[in-house]
Amino acid sequence: MKLTALEIKQQNFEKSLRGYDKAEVEAFLNLMSNEWEHMVSKNRELQKKIDDLEEKLKHYERVEEALHETLQTAKESAEQKLTGARREAKTKIEKAEMEAETIIRDATQQRQQVRQSIIRLLDRRKEIIGGIRSYLEMAQESLEQFSKDEASLFNLPDEEGEISKSLEERVERRQAEMKSREEPGDEAQPLPPGTEDVDDIIDELD
Repeated sequence: MKLTALEIKQQNFEKSLRGYDKAEVEAFLNLMSNEWEHMVSKNRELQKKIDDLEEKLKHYERVEEALHETLQTAKESAEQKLTGARREAKTKIEKAEMEAETIIRDATQQRQQVRQSIIRLLDRRKEIIGGIRSYLEMAQESLEQFSKDEASLFNLPDEEGEISKSLEERVERRQAEMKSREEPGDEAQPLPPGTEDVDDIIDELD
């Protein structure tokens, strides 16, 4: 049961012979009433402080929970961004590698095509140069033969035997010249200036 300061102050006791002094009892009750009122007031103040502390504690708990949620959200967001960045970087690297392989493959194919074109052009050049050389040799031989025939017109033999002998010598000389050209030991004629060897040019391409 709860007592108030007023109840303590108004508390009555039965009277009896040889009992306590009434004045002292009332004085003590007044003192107790005042102390009790002071204790109640103090208790209210303490309870108010406790309530305030509990409210602050709840506030701090809410703040802590909010910070924890914010931190967790930031952590998850950072992990997602990091994962996305890694995935994007991997995709870009793979794409760059594929593009590099394509460029290298195309460059190699173009190089081979250019190399084959150069080989064909050089072969054709050699054929043309060889044809021109053969034509010049034939023209030179024809010119020399024409000069010899022209000279022989002014040296007519006196007898038919000398004519036959002269013709035979010319035929033999002609056959000897043709045979000497066909021998493999003959040295090759030098190419005209500016003509390079095909292998040297291909080596430069490599």
